[in-house]
Amino acid sequence: MANNKYGIWIKIVSVLIPVVVAILFTVRIPNVESLSFLPPIYASINALTALLLVLALRAIKSGKRSLHERLMKTCIALSLIFLVMYIAYHMTSDPTPFGGEGFIAYVYYFILISHIILSIVLIPMVLTSYVRAIQSQFDSHKKIAKITFPIWLYVAVTGVVVYLMISPYY
Repeated sequence: MANNKYGIWIKIVSVLIPVVVAILFTVRIPNVESLSFLPPIYASINALTALLLVLALRAIKSGKRSLHERLMKTCIALSLIFLVMYIAYHMTSDPTPFGGEGFIAYVYYFILISHIILSIVLIPMVLTSYVRAIQSQFDSHKKIAKITFPIWLYVAVTGVVVYLMISPYY
């Protein structure tokens, strides 16, 4: 993990985010206008994140470090905005059950479960990668980024896929 100063914070945040999200999923805010307009917005944020991740990879491979840095910071910001919207939606709306049956249901749940698990695994990876970059530890940043990138891209893309698969049932 990154140096000790950041390492402990990465561990705390990496545990705290999933725990807080899980707790907040049990909270329903009564008498609040439904935020049912949010799912297509946060699905679009996932799509934009996926696009920016690819552009960031192209930027760094082209030697455009400053552009890469700005794109990656934007991806992190978009992920935080997504998280806030996702939590807000789930605190004000009942869960939407998937209505598909048979094989498509297995596909949906496989994508959903892998998306959720990898989104949790991704938190310390992104934070560690970011800390290594801001500390100019580019060799170790590159090593973890090679693993982090495809997982983050998968999470962003499957977020869109999950939305598209469940959207008929909203």
